[in-house]
Amino acid sequence: MLKRRIRVLFKGLKQYPGNADDIAKQIIKDCYNKEKDYFMVSSPNGHFNEFYCRDFGWCTEALLKLGYRNEVINTLEYALKIFDNHGRIEQSINPSGKPFTFPDKYSPDALAFLVRSLKLAKAFDLIKKYKSFLNNEIKRYYVLVIDESTGLVRKDKTFSSMKDHALRQSSCYDNVITGMLSNDLHEIKILNNPFKKYDYRKIIIDDFWNEDRGYFLDDLSGNKIICGDANVIPFWSGLIDDKSMLKKTINTLRKNGLDKPLPLKYAGKKYKEHEMISEEVLASGYERETAWAHVGLMYIKIVLKADKKLAKEYLEQYRKKIEKYHTFIELYSPDGKPFKTLLYYADESMLWAANYLYLKKQIISIP
Repeated sequence: MLKRRIRVLFKGLKQYPGNADDIAKQIIKDCYNKEKDYFMVSSPNGHFNEFYCRDFGWCTEALLKLGYRNEVINTLEYALKIFDNHGRIEQSINPSGKPFTFPDKYSPDALAFLVRSLKLAKAFDLIKKYKSFLNNEIKRYYVLVIDESTGLVRKDKTFSSMKDHALRQSSCYDNVITGMLSNDLHEIKILNNPFKKYDYRKIIIDDFWNEDRGYFLDDLSGNKIICGDANVIPFWSGLIDDKSMLKKTINTLRKNGLDKPLPLKYAGKKYKEHEMISEEVLASGYERETAWAHVGLMYIKIVLKADKKLAKEYLEQYRKKIEKYHTFIELYSPDGKPFKTLLYYADESMLWAANYLYLKKQIISIP
C-alpha cells in the first residue's frame, strides 16, 4: 500500500489516450498477463496486479460477451492448476504465483466465483479435469461455512468477503454467494451439491429482508446498517428476481445517499457498529463511506432492470470519471475524487472496466 502511495505521489497515474471506450479496452489489454496467460485485477502499474477469484468472477460475463473467451479459459486454467498444487483454493494468487487470502480467513466467494466463471465460460473440460479437486473444495466450504441445521452461514465465524475489512456475523453477501453457488452447481450437474437441500431464496428473504424499510440486512448481528453490497448482490447474483423488491431497494439506497457522489457506497456514513479488522487503520474509511466502482457497476446492472433512464445517468457519471482521469479508478472519496490517505492511493486501470463496456453495450441496445 505504501509503495503505491509513494509511486503515485512521484509519478502520478498512468493515463490512457482516447474516450472512455478506448481507455477501457486498453486497460483490459494491460490487465492480461501475456507471460503467464491470466487476467490480473489491475495492470502492472496498479496495486492489485494479481489474480483474485472474486474480482475475476465479477468480470467474467462481461469479458466473455466482449470476446475474451480464450483469455478467460486461460485464466481459469492458470488459477486451478496453482490451487490444485497448493491443495486448496485461496482468494488470490500473488504475482510470483503464491496463493493467499486476505485477511487470513476462509473466503467463501473464492470457490463460488470460480465455479460461476467455469459455468459462464462453459469450461466443461476444466471442470472434468479438476472434478475431484473441486468436489473436495465444495465439501470443505460446506463443513467450514454452513450451519447444517439452518443452511445459513455460521454466526460463530468471520470470513474474508467482498468487504474484506469488515467483521460480520453471517453476512447477507456470504449467504447469497452460497445460494448462487448452489444454483450454479445445479446447472453444472457433474459436481457435488451439498447445498441443494436448502432454499436460499427463501432463507435470504426470511432472514435478511426488511419489508417495511425496503432493504436487506448487512448481517445477522442485529445491527440495522444499510450497506451497498448486501443490497446489490441478491439481485446481481440472480438469487432474488422480484421486481417490486428491487425497486424498493433502489429507492432505499438512493434515500440514504449511497449513490452519491456516484454509485455505490458500502455505507452512507461511518457506523460505530461496523466492526473492522485492525489493518483498516492503514486506510481509514477504505470500505465505509467511499464509492466503489466494482459494486457501483453491479448496482447499475440491477438498476437497468428497473429504471433504464437512471441506469444510463449512472453510467454517464462513470464515463466522465474515466475520461477525466484517463484510467479506471478503484474507489472515490465522498468529495468525488480518487480515494487517498497518508498511506494509500486508490488503485487504477482496473479490470472492472470490462463491466463498464458491457453495460454500455446493453444500454445502447435498449430502444
